[in-house]
Amino acid sequence: MPTVKIGLVQMSCTANKEENLQKAITKIRTAAAQGAQIVCLQELFTSLYFCDVEDYENFKLAEPIPGPATEKLSLIAREAGVVIIASLFEKRTQGLYHNTTAVIDADGTYLGKYRKMHIPDDPSYYEKFYFTPGDIGYKIFKTKFATFGVLICWDQWYPEAARITALMGAEILFYPTAIGWATSQDEDTNTEQYNAWQTIQKSHAVANGVHVVSVNRVGLEQDGAMKFWGGSFISNPFGTVLYQASHETEEVKVMEIDLGKTDRYRTHWPFLRDRRIDSYQPITKRFIDED
Repeated sequence: MPTVKIGLVQMSCTANKEENLQKAITKIRTAAAQGAQIVCLQELFTSLYFCDVEDYENFKLAEPIPGPATEKLSLIAREAGVVIIASLFEKRTQGLYHNTTAVIDADGTYLGKYRKMHIPDDPSYYEKFYFTPGDIGYKIFKTKFATFGVLICWDQWYPEAARITALMGAEILFYPTAIGWATSQDEDTNTEQYNAWQTIQKSHAVANGVHVVSVNRVGLEQDGAMKFWGGSFISNPFGTVLYQASHETEEVKVMEIDLGKTDRYRTHWPFLRDRRIDSYQPITKRFIDED
């Protein structure tokens, strides 16, 4: 089985959309120069995380996919010979918007998109105001270097999404993310939240026997009220963290992973073999009432 070199781009953002895009392009080139074959950017990397408020002006940040950003990224993908995973604010048509990730192959070909399925609505994360839930299902992308699935931020808390994507043939699960701490929180709460976030994703790696790559933004936003916690990481198929970025700084990291580990772990820990698919129908219900 092949190895593949994964590039993580963890960065801070400004209010200038073009500046953020050019910064990401520079970091993609840096990752490619270090040998990266697949480069994953964080959620909504062309802007500040605007979902902290419900403001109609923010809809102006959206664009079609494929569109201007994917056209520029396609040129870089072809030039550098890398696959790019790019999370963008999609304008599907007038009044219809999605939180969407585009995938571009190493020859610059636009392979398709995944639209975020699970949309949160929490203080400072008012995504339901902006995003229509995904309606094209879970996706895998067969690229030059690997077949992988993409899920987005809030999707990472749902084992069903990871399972389905893995069953479709994903060798790697990528999670572009934008999550942080309120700066008013105490350190114990911060630690508990980060650990839960990483643990649930490592559990997807274990349950499905695949590598998980999670890429988060970093830095202070929302006038200093929110600190995005970075901490981007790569987990092997048994939940071992192979690399974890800092909580404070921008980073470009390239790491080689061995896709052959999936067969080894799935053989020795045959969770897929022992699934009782005949018993899982209740999972399609919202809640199971005893009566």
